[in-house]
Amino acid sequence: MLDDKLHEECGVFGILGHRDAANLVYLGLYALQHRGQESAGIASVNEAGRIVSEKEMGYVADVFTEERLSRLPGEIAIGHVRYSTAGGSMLCNAQPIVASTSKGPIAVAHNGNLVNGDELRRQLENEGAIFNSMSDTEVLVHLIARSKARDVEGALLDALAQVKGAYAIALLTPTRIFAARDPYGFRPLVLGRLDDAIAVSSETCAFDLIDAETIREIHAGEVVALERGEIRVVRDARAEREARCIFEHVYFARPDSVVFGSNVAEVRKRFGAQLAREHPVDADIVVPVPDSGVFAATGYAQESGIPFQFGLVRNHYVGRTFIEPEQGIRHFGVKVKLNPVRELIAGKRIVLIDDSIVRGTTSKKIVRMLKDSGAAEVHMRISSPPTAWPCYYGIDTPERAHLIGAAQTPDQIRAFIEADSLGYLSVDGMLEGVRNGDDPRQLYCSACFTGQYPVRSEAQSPRHDEAVPLSAR
Repeated sequence: MLDDKLHEECGVFGILGHRDAANLVYLGLYALQHRGQESAGIASVNEAGRIVSEKEMGYVADVFTEERLSRLPGEIAIGHVRYSTAGGSMLCNAQPIVASTSKGPIAVAHNGNLVNGDELRRQLENEGAIFNSMSDTEVLVHLIARSKARDVEGALLDALAQVKGAYAIALLTPTRIFAARDPYGFRPLVLGRLDDAIAVSSETCAFDLIDAETIREIHAGEVVALERGEIRVVRDARAEREARCIFEHVYFARPDSVVFGSNVAEVRKRFGAQLAREHPVDADIVVPVPDSGVFAATGYAQESGIPFQFGLVRNHYVGRTFIEPEQGIRHFGVKVKLNPVRELIAGKRIVLIDDSIVRGTTSKKIVRMLKDSGAAEVHMRISSPPTAWPCYYGIDTPERAHLIGAAQTPDQIRAFIEADSLGYLSVDGMLEGVRNGDDPRQLYCSACFTGQYPVRSEAQSPRHDEAVPLSAR
């Protein structure tokens, strides 16, 4: 993915009651690779009832060889892919986190961010707790281990009562998997079935890969126990409103997934159609920034009647690092990932569709690259509102000072990225795109666009909330 993007923290997958559990979790994580590319891990339960795990930095397919998977026996397993928000990019922060407790062994995989994680960590350290990572997931593990509840189920409920923020959790015990979403339902989590086995996943696309049937979404505030052949509701305690992350539909989730009850591709097409109505332009072709802009561009093209063209081709085989020749290549950082099709764009007035602009640097390079390749005009259209506020619920967002939408008007941003025009989807238009019956203003979190946070974070401060003009950068 391009560097100038927001990044999701992670994805979780688990299955209970299948003799090939670890291999299926491996495939589930492979389908969820877009949610985190820094590390991957799997924990399973062996015949002796011990939890064993394998985890490493890197992509799922690179981490899990046949030899590694052979060391993960049993019919129960959970897995995790990670992109760090809380804690740095290092092996000690990889998940699942495995621990021995007075309630028995556990392994925990977590997607989200605990807004009171630092405060709880300080309290635990003052009471003598020793941490092995910087991940806020380890805070949850300590709370479970220190609970005076008699069993893991009670300890999990006790721990969840103390944390605030966003979480979608899979917790492995020798006989069960517990799955939980926070009361606001920031992050997605769904249940599935494969023959007699029960599975849990961050997205439905992972179920599609293993031919599992999607059962339903885990509700906001719900804790369920996956047991032999059944799903038992342990707790159902939603907040006064939901706060589903709307960026799941804008960018994070795979377009073939159903998230929060709606197909992601269809929602993105609706974003694009509404964008065409709000910001029409006289142009020759509609070109997406692949891959995340493709479905919004399809919607824009259909609504506007302007032909759709793949004027940019993405290299899907770019590694995490690459070496630039000493003499330098113009637009190298973008061209190594995207390349214009000159025959399609030369002399054309282009509507360029992307999902968001974070710092603006990548958008500027893409616009320049298209014009250098002969585009007559480049009209930038963004299928979300200006990203102007940091996220504290599991998205790796720059401080507000580094978000170009925080202090600049759309016209100032247009001038910076050197586009002929710039149009953002409105907040109302975006929310209408995710409407599925009820009022989306009571169901979705759009704080990164509006600054209206459902849950206040201790990380919020003038340093994080200050916007800096371009002239001061």
